[in-house]
Amino acid sequence: MNKRFKIIAAVAAIFALSAAPAIAENPQPRKIYSGWIPYYSMKTSLPAALNNIDLMREAMPFWYTIKYNGSKVSITDLYTPANPSVPMATPLATMRNSGLTIIPTITDGTDKLVLSNLLSTEKGRTDAVNVITDLVAVNNFDGIDLDFENFAFVDGNNSWDKTKPFWVAFVRALSASLHANGKLLSITSPYLLDPATGKKGYYVYAWAEIASVIDRLRIMTYDYSVAKPGPIGPLAWTENTLKYAVSIVPASKVFVGLAGYGRDWVTKVDGICPADVAKTVAVGAKAATFIMSNATNLATGYGATIAYDETYQEATFTYQKVYNGNTATGLSTSCTATRTAWFQDARAYQARAQLVAKYRLGGLAAWTIGFEDSQAMANIRTVALSIAPDKVISSVTSDLSEFIYGQQINLTGTFTLADKQPVAALPVHVEVKNSTDVNWREITTLTTGIDGKVLLPIFLGQNQSVRLRSDGTWDRIEGISNEQTIKVKPQIKIAAPVSVAANTKALIAGRVNPSNALPVILERFDGKWSQVGTTVTDSAGTYSFNYAVGSGPFVTLRVSSAGSSSVTVTLAIR
Repeated sequence: MNKRFKIIAAVAAIFALSAAPAIAENPQPRKIYSGWIPYYSMKTSLPAALNNIDLMREAMPFWYTIKYNGSKVSITDLYTPANPSVPMATPLATMRNSGLTIIPTITDGTDKLVLSNLLSTEKGRTDAVNVITDLVAVNNFDGIDLDFENFAFVDGNNSWDKTKPFWVAFVRALSASLHANGKLLSITSPYLLDPATGKKGYYVYAWAEIASVIDRLRIMTYDYSVAKPGPIGPLAWTENTLKYAVSIVPASKVFVGLAGYGRDWVTKVDGICPADVAKTVAVGAKAATFIMSNATNLATGYGATIAYDETYQEATFTYQKVYNGNTATGLSTSCTATRTAWFQDARAYQARAQLVAKYRLGGLAAWTIGFEDSQAMANIRTVALSIAPDKVISSVTSDLSEFIYGQQINLTGTFTLADKQPVAALPVHVEVKNSTDVNWREITTLTTGIDGKVLLPIFLGQNQSVRLRSDGTWDRIEGISNEQTIKVKPQIKIAAPVSVAANTKALIAGRVNPSNALPVILERFDGKWSQVGTTVTDSAGTYSFNYAVGSGPFVTLRVSSAGSSSVTVTLAIR
């Protein structure tokens, strides 16, 4: 994602955002596209994500950085200062309403070795885990993405052997904390290559050691060429990186990086360049950057022809640019620079999307969403449609829609494909939600039988909505059933004497489950029911009446409560 190069842009406001309709020919291509939405390009990146929502299940707002002042770990909000007129809640609501899973990124905002040293102590790791967990909880994010690049590009590789075990310990602790709250952990990392080849890459990130505890591994398969002209991320190099990744990390967790930018190097200079550009317009100078969607205009503007390199599966062009101005002494001068640019075009995007299909990866990760051109997204959509998973049809029914507290009900779930073929051996999550819940809560997991059905006896303590959900896989999309609303009637119990002396008082007591502060009515039957007392249950759901018994051979009483079935008792009078 080359956070090392910064796009010189600032966003003062976010304009109205709206999602484009899904692709007509197939509303459910495989959702293989994800990427970063930086705080400084909200006006571009967020609409681009929404316009391609049919391809996306998650996004990474690039909004936070971690800080450490020597005593306190903190998370700095980068979004709010850049977008003061549009509160963070606005784009978050937009993303949530579109159905996106929100996994914001935290970068390393500390100086050289500061974060490494912080993680080297148990207290430091605990403090970092706590502030990140709190950030996720307070904002109700779906997880967090760690993009700690200082380890690789600032600290120096002589620090990696020391940092690696502490990084692993930290990731494991953070994973446990997030997973305990149903949240995801994503790691963004530069490349590693199979150590067996002698090319280890950035081994400090310890893919093998963290594979079992992370949910996403987003690989920065770009920045291959930085100091010298060359491809941004050659396809063969990218594929070799992926081959190693999927050998130690479940393929469904692996995301291949896409570069939404290109680089433009000076390869030759004729003449004497003006003083104001002399350092930047020189062979060996840092490359200029441009966004992918501007590449064609850049080439055309200088009369260059874009060529597609079949070896690297990237686009390149060379052009000349004249710089006029003055020398440091004020003399008029001019130079002509020959510049060579490389970038990933629409064909390159498609080639990398095909790696998702080939290795059954989790998907793509674009730095940055909104930098691509429309044809690139069309090519990704073509691949996504070609590997679209089967649609799962699911439903749930219950033998009772209303029952008394403590009574068992039986749920039946059915999972089939669109052609009615049952889906056997499918893990199914049973989820419930009451009127005060924001999110669904899982209560158990079942597996479908050969007939595609699950049967579940269940006890519910209050009114609940129940649904069944199957996870999306490479073969099938996520299956979510209808919501079955089940009403729970309170259960009322009564305790009373068998007989009571005439003209005394009888204790009529009992319990209503589940409830407290629930009105309870006592009635007597004398040819018809008539109310003879009322009370309210206490915090334990108990109630009592001291009923004044008259004379006669017996009295029949009834106790009832709102929404409950009643109970009747007959007392003999002696």
